[in-house]
Amino acid sequence: MRPYEGYVYAYPHKTAYRPLDPRPPLREVWAGERPGALYVHIPFCEMRCGFCNLFTRTGAPEELTGAYLDTLERQAAQVRDVLPEPPAFTTAAFGGGTPTYLTPGELTRLFDLTERAMGIDLAAIPLSVETSPATATPDRLAVLAERGTARISIGVQSFVDAEARAAVRPQKRAEVEAALDAIRAAGVPVLNIDLIYGIDGQTPASWLHSLETALAWRPEELYLYPLYVRPLTGLGKLSRAWDDQRLELYRIGRDRLLAEGYEQVSMRMFRLPGAGAGPAYCCQTDGMVGLGCGARSYTSRLHYSFEYAVGARQVRAIIDDYVSRDDFGVANVGFVLSAAERGRRHLIQSLLQVEGLDRGFYRARFGTDVLDDFPLDRFGDRLVLEPSVVRLTAEGLAYSDGIGPALFSPEVKALMEGYRPC
Repeated sequence: MRPYEGYVYAYPHKTAYRPLDPRPPLREVWAGERPGALYVHIPFCEMRCGFCNLFTRTGAPEELTGAYLDTLERQAAQVRDVLPEPPAFTTAAFGGGTPTYLTPGELTRLFDLTERAMGIDLAAIPLSVETSPATATPDRLAVLAERGTARISIGVQSFVDAEARAAVRPQKRAEVEAALDAIRAAGVPVLNIDLIYGIDGQTPASWLHSLETALAWRPEELYLYPLYVRPLTGLGKLSRAWDDQRLELYRIGRDRLLAEGYEQVSMRMFRLPGAGAGPAYCCQTDGMVGLGCGARSYTSRLHYSFEYAVGARQVRAIIDDYVSRDDFGVANVGFVLSAAERGRRHLIQSLLQVEGLDRGFYRARFGTDVLDDFPLDRFGDRLVLEPSVVRLTAEGLAYSDGIGPALFSPEVKALMEGYRPC
């Protein structure tokens, strides 16, 4: 098994979604469901990094960001009208793109419209906001802090300027350090720093240099991402030896953070003990309401969104279509989960975490033992089978990006392989 097949941030992936026919009314979709998470998507960035495969566009003029917020408010009001009473959100996030691409005034409006339309107080639940070195400015951060933001995540990727250039992310270390200083000065409780390993020219020494530099800010969380090169992104493909390089760098990073007192949560996530303790939200059982044209929503039986794309032309077309919409009462594109797919999703979402899968919880939810439903012995000594839990070993966690995709169903794999941008 190769260790790096794909980053499994959700199952099924949006490339497995297809137009829904008929398009189900959201009132029916959310009947009896628990909408535990709220995600608001801002699809704008000041630049597009070479490794980026996100739904985002660059250089959006003020007229477009204003029109986008207008539409976001229309969508939020209509979605709130179909949700159960009251919507029991326990966590929220503004993601993208880069939400702090918005001006301070636009950020204030984003908070206002979200709270007003959805009937929630964002300061009363853990809210995470993504930012970038170029947009983490004191005036924007002041808005986030004043509105009770609990967590800021910043994509640094590397503190070595040459590596940042190699990843087609033109930034200077001085700009990055100024942004981190500004975040700490704003007083937001949790700082997360994203770093990437596997960049062309990166060495164990330069990777450790980025880790040590990040640790100078004692971030409550660190995410270590392997570099992926996918179609429609700016970087070309590299050789198979890249797998060995990334595994070596991953182990160096993991061991350094564990020695520094961080707890490993998953292959990617490391957290200081007691920092950013999770809310009463369980991605295996709770739903998510997504607002914005790149957001994904899910209930126990349906995952849905708008059209998905990465290429600049398609992304712009989808955004233009979104801002012209008035009706947000139905699900347009998605994937209906069968009982078997629901069990498979529960397995994947649980197994890729350090704690693993609780066999009793799975049995209570699905009426069977997970080992009867899925042949896991193929993962050999990368898996620990205990009476109460199934979990990955330390080496198994290192292979998360191979194990996760290996668990995808044949149907989902076929849909992903057959995906064509809109």
